[in-house]
Amino acid sequence: MEKRTIIHVDMDAFFASVEQMDNPKLKGKPIIVSGEGARSVVSTCSYEARKYGVHSAMPSFVAKQLCPIGVFLPVRHQRYSQVSREIFDILKSTTQIVEPVSIDEAYLDVSIIDIDPAIIVSQIKKKIRERYDLTLSAGVSYNKFLAKIASDWNKPDGLMIITEEMIPKILEPLPVKKVHGIGEKSIKRLNDIGIYTIKQLMRLTEEEMIYYFGKLGIEIYNRIRGIDNRQVSTEREIKSIGRETTFEQDTKDKNYLKKILTEFALDVQNNLKKESLYAKTVTIKLKTEDFKSYTRSKTLKEYIRNADEIIKVAFGILNDYSIKKSIRLIGLSVSNIGKMKYEQLTFFDDDFKIKIET
Repeated sequence: MEKRTIIHVDMDAFFASVEQMDNPKLKGKPIIVSGEGARSVVSTCSYEARKYGVHSAMPSFVAKQLCPIGVFLPVRHQRYSQVSREIFDILKSTTQIVEPVSIDEAYLDVSIIDIDPAIIVSQIKKKIRERYDLTLSAGVSYNKFLAKIASDWNKPDGLMIITEEMIPKILEPLPVKKVHGIGEKSIKRLNDIGIYTIKQLMRLTEEEMIYYFGKLGIEIYNRIRGIDNRQVSTEREIKSIGRETTFEQDTKDKNYLKKILTEFALDVQNNLKKESLYAKTVTIKLKTEDFKSYTRSKTLKEYIRNADEIIKVAFGILNDYSIKKSIRLIGLSVSNIGKMKYEQLTFFDDDFKIKIET
């Protein structure tokens, strides 16, 4: 296989950094961007706040205890999306082979560019810093897995290059949580059998990898040995679209839950339309007062995207759920997503239903 050069870029503390960019008075202060309400969680925080032990996904009340001088700001999705689009324009001016991973993260394939990748990264950093006063960390390697590992090496504003000669020695001391595809439950199972590092993980056979990680086992077996044949794809595959919220007060009121689901369904409909997509599977997520999570899904024979159709399925799922404990969180998502192959008008709405999966 032809040798590739992949860059993984990851904006540093993106939401918090945008807030500091928009309001220079916030520079150097511990910024914590979080949802509103007593049960909100931290979306991201500045590096000044991280020194206090604050991190993303942490409950906001815990963040306030750890960092009482923190400046708490609400999430401004629209503003972050605007800046993200402009940054991606800069990335695409370097190469058209750009794969978005999230609002602040992407892979670039620069294999055909006859310039030292370190210089390419330096040029990207310079453009973004001059235009937005934002920094990013970048990793360079010959595949996506290693580029991703590298970008996390010297945060913030870092650059790390991993070559073939550095494998596997450079990976061996890293904790298993650094391996893409290994989730929290799998990490615990590995820790329970005395596996904490990639070096220890390498002792497992392919069969044992499959036992612990299912169909991902072979991919993980290869990745930790420096093998990853995934291409940088310019078309981002959307696997699911959804929203969730944590309530200020736990509730058993199904009518209130249906009101929230209706709002979510309208939002999901708009996102599906924006991407010209449809979905077959509707899922509801519930978290009860004792912090236990439950998911219920229904897969349809036909594709849908109209809010009324999503609501009908979601209500059906909720009605079948016996609410014995109060609900603290509810989520709605759609998956099994596809594009239209041909269209058939219905008499019930002005949307289309899909008869053939692409």
